[in-house]
Amino acid sequence: MRIIGGTLGKRRLHPPRNMKLRPTTDQAKEGLFNILSNRYYFDELNVLDLFSGTGNISYEFISRGASSVTAVEKNLIHFKFITTTKKEFQMDRLLTYKTDVFKFLEFNSQSYDLIFADPPYDLENLKELPTIIFKGNHLNTKGVFILEHPEKYDFSKNEHFQEIRKYGKVHFSFFSQAID
Repeated sequence: MRIIGGTLGKRRLHPPRNMKLRPTTDQAKEGLFNILSNRYYFDELNVLDLFSGTGNISYEFISRGASSVTAVEKNLIHFKFITTTKKEFQMDRLLTYKTDVFKFLEFNSQSYDLIFADPPYDLENLKELPTIIFKGNHLNTKGVFILEHPEKYDFSKNEHFQEIRKYGKVHFSFFSQAID
C-alpha cells in the first residue's frame, strides 16, 4: 500500500499483519483523486474521514495539502497505525479520534467541506449513512459526502445523491445538498 500523490506521493505504508484490511485500491484512489483535484482546491478543504482503517485516504488528502483532516477509527490496532504514521510523516494537520463513527457523528458539532466514508462492506446500517450525515448537518452548505460501497447498494433514489463512479469492485457514491 502506498500514498499515490502529493508531497508524500510514492511513500510506502506497512500496516501490521494483524490488521483486517480492505484498502481502497490504487486504481480507485487515483480515479477518485483525479475527480476531486478537478473540482476542489485541496488547501481549502476541511475533510472528515470516517471508518479510516489504515488512514490511507486521510494521508492522500494531507499529501495534497488539505487544510485539515479528521480521521475517525474505532479499531485500536488501526488507530495506533494511523497515529504512528501521522508522527512518522509529520502530518500535523491530521486529527485522530478513536471512537465509533456513529457516536462521533452523534456528538460532532463541526461541519466539513468533504466527508469520505469507507465503512466495512457488511456494516448493518451502511445504507443509512447518507441520511445520518445530512440530518446531522455535518457538511458545509456546498460540501460533498463520498461513500465507498460494494455494488449491491444503489443510492440513486436518495434526495442528496449526485453521481456514482465505479472502479472495478469499488463504487463511490457522491452526495450533496439537494438542489431546489
